[in-house]
Amino acid sequence: MIVSRAEMTALEEHVFATGSSAEVLMEKVGTAMAEWLLEHTPVRRGVLIFVGRGHNAGDGLVIARALHAAGCPVALRFAHAPERLAALTARMLLHVPGEVPRSVVGEGDLTKPCDQPPRVVIDALLGLNAKGALHIPERASAREINALRKTHAQIVAVDLPTGVDAETGAVDHDAVHAHDTLTVGFAKLGLVADSALNYVGRLHRMLHPSFTRAARELQIEFLAHEQLTDAAALAPLLRVRPFDLHKGHCGRLGLLAGSTGMTGAAVLAARGALRGGAGLIYLHVPPEVLPIVAASAPPEVMVRPCSDPRELLNHRFDALALGPGLGSAKAEAVREVIEQFGGPMVVDADALQCLAAGPSGTARLDHCAGPRLLTPHAGEMQRLFPEAKHHGRADTARRFTSRYEKTTLLYKGARTIVAQKGRPLAYNSTGTPGMATGGMGDVLTGLCGALLGQNYEAYTAARLGAWLTGRAAELCLRAGQSEESLGAGDMAAQLGAAFQELRR
Repeated sequence: MIVSRAEMTALEEHVFATGSSAEVLMEKVGTAMAEWLLEHTPVRRGVLIFVGRGHNAGDGLVIARALHAAGCPVALRFAHAPERLAALTARMLLHVPGEVPRSVVGEGDLTKPCDQPPRVVIDALLGLNAKGALHIPERASAREINALRKTHAQIVAVDLPTGVDAETGAVDHDAVHAHDTLTVGFAKLGLVADSALNYVGRLHRMLHPSFTRAARELQIEFLAHEQLTDAAALAPLLRVRPFDLHKGHCGRLGLLAGSTGMTGAAVLAARGALRGGAGLIYLHVPPEVLPIVAASAPPEVMVRPCSDPRELLNHRFDALALGPGLGSAKAEAVREVIEQFGGPMVVDADALQCLAAGPSGTARLDHCAGPRLLTPHAGEMQRLFPEAKHHGRADTARRFTSRYEKTTLLYKGARTIVAQKGRPLAYNSTGTPGMATGGMGDVLTGLCGALLGQNYEAYTAARLGAWLTGRAAELCLRAGQSEESLGAGDMAAQLGAAFQELRR
C-alpha cells in the first residue's frame, strides 16, 4: 500500500487516539530500524547520525541509543543547537549516554564515531511534513551527508531522504542521496516518483502492527491503485508444493530465443526458467546456432532447432517466452505466434521489436488468444507506445494497460513497475545498480515464463519475477560480487536463495 501525506497523517492520529503514545511508537520504530541496521549495514565499524529538530530526529536518537548499547561506535551531528529540539525529541536525547560524541553543523568539525570515517551515515533530519526548499541548517547537513557518500559510506534515510517531498517526489538540488530509505508504516507517494529514484535508493518498509490495525479500523483503502511490492506482499502468493508433485504439474515451457551472435541470451533465459521451477523446458533456436546453444545450455533443458517460429503453435505448451537474442529475421512469424498462441506468454526483447515494427503495431495485442506479459525497458516502451516519451513511467504504464486490456506490463527500470488494467500499479522494491548489464532481462524472461507455466496469473508472475531477480542480485553483492562485477549468470545462480528468503 502506498499512502499520501494526508493519509499517513490520518493513520498516525488514529494510532495515537486509540492508545499508543508518540513516545512508545518512536521507541518501537527506532528500535526496529536499529535492528535492521545491525543486520544489513556495517554499523559496527562506525555510524554518524545527522539529527534534525522534530520527531524524525527522535527516531534517530532511539537508533543511536540502541546501536551504542549493541557496542557500535556512534556519533551525533545536530543541524540545530540541541536546546532547539522538539519536546519529545529532547526527551529522547536525555536517554542517549553522555559518552556518545556530538557536534553541531556549522559550529564544530564533523565528529568521527571512531578513528576511521563513518561507514554508515544516517539521515534523521526531516520527516513527513517537510515541504519546499531546504533551510540553511538542513541544507548544510545534507551537503555533508552527500560528501560522506563520496567516501563510500552507506547512506540510510529515516522515513524519507532530506530534501525529497513525501507527496510529490520533488527534490531539492541538495537533497540527500540515500542508498537505503527505511520508511515508517507505508511507502509514501513521493518515494516511488521517478524524480526521487536516485535519492531514495532501496526502499524498505518498517511496518508496525499499529499502522496495519489503524488502516483496517479506518476502513481506508488509501491509494488502492498503487502498492509497493515487497516480501510481505508476495510471500502469501508463493505456493507450497504438494509432496506428490511431478514435472508434468510444473508446466511445459517453450522458449524461442537466440540467433547468430546472440546465443548467450537464449542460454540465460533457459537458466532463468530452470531456476524458476519449470517442469519441462524446450528451448527453440535457429538451426545454425543449435550446436553452440546445446553445448552451453543447462543439461536439464531440451534444445530444439526451429526454422519457423510458427512451429511452436504445433506443440503443447503451458506457456511460451519469446524474444531474448531472437533478432528480427522472422518478424512476421513471431507476430503470428504472439497473436495466435492460446496460452500465457512472455514477450520480451526482439519479440517486442517485431511487434512494434509490424504493420498493425501493438494493435495486435487486442486480438491475442491468451494473456500476454510484456517486459520492455524504457527504449522498447517508447517504440511500442510512442506517447511514452511525453509521460512519466507510472502514467505510461496506466495508459498502456488501459488501452490493451489483455496485456500485463512489466516496465523494467530502477523501480520496476507492474501494471494490468483493474489491478494496483505495483512498484518493485528490490534491485541494485549492478543489474545495469546485459542478460539480466533474459533471466527475468525465463523466470516469468516458468511461473506462467506453473499457472501463476500474469500479474502475479510479473511481480514475483521482478522481486526475485532484484533480490537475487542483492544477494550476489552480499556473497562477494560488486556492482561492477555482477553478471546475469551470477544472479540466476542466486534465485534459489531469493525464493528461500521469500518463503521465510
